[in-house]
Amino acid sequence: MRKVIMLFDRVATRRGALVVALGVAAAAAYAPAHAAGTEPADILITDGTIVTMDPARRVIDDGAVAIVGNRIAAVGTTAELKARFSPRETIDARRKIVMPGLIDGHGHAGHALLKTLGADSDTWNENVERMYAHGSTPDFWRADAMLAGLERLKSGVTTSVNFFGGGSDVYRVDEAKYGDAYVEGVRQIGVRWFLGVGPRRGPYPSGFTDWTGAAKRDFTVPFDRQLAVSEELIRKWNGTADGRIRMAVVFPTISPDDKLAGAALDEMVREAHAARDLSKRYKVLFLQDGHTRGTVKYANDVLGLLGPDAIFSHATNLTDEEIKLIASTGTRISHNPSAIFSMYGRNPATELIDAGATVMLGSDGVAPDRSFDMFRHMFQATRYHRFYFHDAKVLPAGKVLEMATIDAAKALGMEKDIGSLEAGKKADIILVDWFKPHLVPMNMPVYRLVYYANGEDVSTVLVDGRVLMRDRQVLTADEEKILTAAQRESDLAVTRAGLKGLDTLPEGFWGSTHLGPKTTK
Repeated sequence: MRKVIMLFDRVATRRGALVVALGVAAAAAYAPAHAAGTEPADILITDGTIVTMDPARRVIDDGAVAIVGNRIAAVGTTAELKARFSPRETIDARRKIVMPGLIDGHGHAGHALLKTLGADSDTWNENVERMYAHGSTPDFWRADAMLAGLERLKSGVTTSVNFFGGGSDVYRVDEAKYGDAYVEGVRQIGVRWFLGVGPRRGPYPSGFTDWTGAAKRDFTVPFDRQLAVSEELIRKWNGTADGRIRMAVVFPTISPDDKLAGAALDEMVREAHAARDLSKRYKVLFLQDGHTRGTVKYANDVLGLLGPDAIFSHATNLTDEEIKLIASTGTRISHNPSAIFSMYGRNPATELIDAGATVMLGSDGVAPDRSFDMFRHMFQATRYHRFYFHDAKVLPAGKVLEMATIDAAKALGMEKDIGSLEAGKKADIILVDWFKPHLVPMNMPVYRLVYYANGEDVSTVLVDGRVLMRDRQVLTADEEKILTAAQRESDLAVTRAGLKGLDTLPEGFWGSTHLGPKTTK
């Protein structure tokens, strides 16, 4: 009897083992397949040249990047990561440079639909005022956002900082519906976006025009109402789209040459403090455009605006004292080497960096004469400073690439999440096709990126681990619809603003070395 029981136990054990084995096999049929001992991954980018921008600035030949969810799980050689991970999807990066998404530290909403319109006229700021404050509608701002987002995406720019307007500080903050439409447009593209909102330049109240079809309504808005609308937009949109949309506060740069005094000075200080307090209350960035000699000291001594959460754009012709102020307060600088402002004065980027300041690159795009292509602006930065010093070794290619990646991430307070390819960081990654006549031979990849590449070389873009563009095909939006809407809304805004005729060539365009009267040095 005992032998029978033991025989039954052995049979039962075998049957149990068989049931367990069958259960495992059944479960495997419904689970992502991965080799025994390997880790599951969502995406594995393999066989590329990895420019990591990590603390060691590693460049890995035949490298790979593993992505789990929206973050990077590992960076290493293809052999190492293929042995470690079993991915749902593999992206072949042969003949591609794999690098962090580029960061544009300064641009303007509205400019995508303006571009070169009236570029060589003497009424540039007036044209911007008429289009943005008096000719725009929510549909205009939505179309501009999608066009700008599309251009940046296709150029490998995965994060950007944008002022909600431009020109002479013309921001559309009379009602929240304009900002709402803009953010809704950006969200569809899928890239990261900082949008700076705040009161436009005084005197107040500021004039605006609202359109219902062909009917218009002119009205004025005081400072406090503009600030309240800005707060409404920040409260509604900051941190949305899984954190890809972040808001910021903008306040006009004030010059000591304005010679404000008495009640006018007191009121301006009140307004500046109100804007700065708004940025601190919501823990968002504080932005100012157009800094130059004297304005940084004024912003510090009179207004108390400096700090590590502040980004000052342009910052040309600074004094030694102002350079030290920026470095000591941790204030960030957005250097825009292709901007017209950089022709009027020099941004001392190299001196700022040597003093310990954080300097990022920006496009100041796109109107009136530049694109969102950060490869173009990296190259321009090298020429800009080397010409000044008459030294071809100033601002090496590696430093310039840092200014558009990891340094820019630090300027935004996001260096723990973006700016380099490291385990734990967000999977914001671009692939650059360098099997092209202007990039081959495929060696010295950082030099190729800074000196030879352009936005059209970007083949694939991921943000938050999501593929937004694959082999130049945008996956998140209909490119033709975006371009059609942009053309339509630009034409309508030009008509509403009374700007027809600004697309004609100015006198002296052909056959002359200078438009209008020549300036003397």
